[in-house]
Amino acid sequence: MSEKFDVIIVGAGPAGSACAYTSAKAGLKVLLIERGEYPGAKNVMGGILYRKQLEDIIPEFWKDAPLERPIIEQRAWLMDKKSCVTSSVKNEEWGEAPYNCFSVLRAKFDQWFANKAVEAGALLINETVVLECIVENGKVVGVRTDRPDGDVYADVVVLADGVNSLLAKQLGFHRELRPDEVALCAMEVINLPKDVINDRFNVGDNQGVAIEIFGDGTKGNLGTCFIYTNKESINIGVGATLSSMVKEKIKPYELLEYVKNHPMVKPLIKDGESAEYLAHLIPEGGYNSIPKLYGDGVLVVGDAAQFVNGIHREGSNMAMTSGRLAAETIIEAKQKGDISESALSRYREKVMNSFIGKDLEKYKDATHTFETNPQYFKEYIPLMNKAASSFLSVDGTPKRDKQKAAIQTMIGNKGKLAVAKDLYRAWKVMK
Repeated sequence: MSEKFDVIIVGAGPAGSACAYTSAKAGLKVLLIERGEYPGAKNVMGGILYRKQLEDIIPEFWKDAPLERPIIEQRAWLMDKKSCVTSSVKNEEWGEAPYNCFSVLRAKFDQWFANKAVEAGALLINETVVLECIVENGKVVGVRTDRPDGDVYADVVVLADGVNSLLAKQLGFHRELRPDEVALCAMEVINLPKDVINDRFNVGDNQGVAIEIFGDGTKGNLGTCFIYTNKESINIGVGATLSSMVKEKIKPYELLEYVKNHPMVKPLIKDGESAEYLAHLIPEGGYNSIPKLYGDGVLVVGDAAQFVNGIHREGSNMAMTSGRLAAETIIEAKQKGDISESALSRYREKVMNSFIGKDLEKYKDATHTFETNPQYFKEYIPLMNKAASSFLSVDGTPKRDKQKAAIQTMIGNKGKLAVAKDLYRAWKVMK
């Protein structure tokens, strides 16, 4: 494997395949390296794919891609032990072209996306581990793989090797991530007949529901649970910061079982058959954890660049966009005959001027604020459930008295000033 390429991309997830497809379509000589048996074999996400960012790469991809259901309803649950306060947006137009987002199964989708890159001209090599970047005179010139004679060279190497990017660490682009900068997510795919899913979630054959759950599903720790409907299965998962799991001595599979047996969740998955169990680290540090994104001969994309919006649970869209922007930067550099570090620095400018940089900057302090102020999840969500349940109970108490009692319940023993400060702090990091 001594052949020279224009671009070598390490990792065939959404970021890597987006970069490979865009680069190959422009006529560049591209090598896409995947350590798994096939793309998607080792990749995990909750299972929501946003339309706009992939359409920017492959117009009308939904006509060909292995998608599950268009999501027509997005629900949010603030859950206590035996209750939940819910909100929902349901839009029938989201179930019509050009759609809003879809549920997907990564094992199917990632293979399709990587094969699109191959069709565009990229060379895909599976079951190959990249051991390190080859650096000469401070410039990344290729990668060393675990194959015999496995050194491969390129003008630019793109690191799409995931949240714990060993290659980015080798280059000194980022330090070891702290436990509060990553979440550990455990999820399960549960098979259910299509008609059962339709009935339980009140949707049609080609309509899906996404539910995000906050509060008791993570036992009050910073994180979320999710339930996404596929054609004939459900993705259910839970993720919390690694620091909170260590502190509370919670095991991820135990937390998942807790969620599955919660009275609000259990009826939705009743009689389902477990098909797959997955666990994965997810970057949660956001803006403040973004590593160096470019160097001489190298760019960093996707989870390896910490491009995940933990507040809105967005990752795949940022991954695909960062892969596309990396490819566009390389294409422009090649056209100008200048692939220096200065030329590749345009990638960071592109990222920071896109929704990726702007959204991550907007919520840059949110994760730390909620991590260090556990009352938002541990106290306020249960209090909100209690207040709502009391107010909506018809027991002969005048509504004005119920309203006062509900407000007093929300204040609890904290006092009005403390609650006002908490509300202001939350507003400030979310504005």
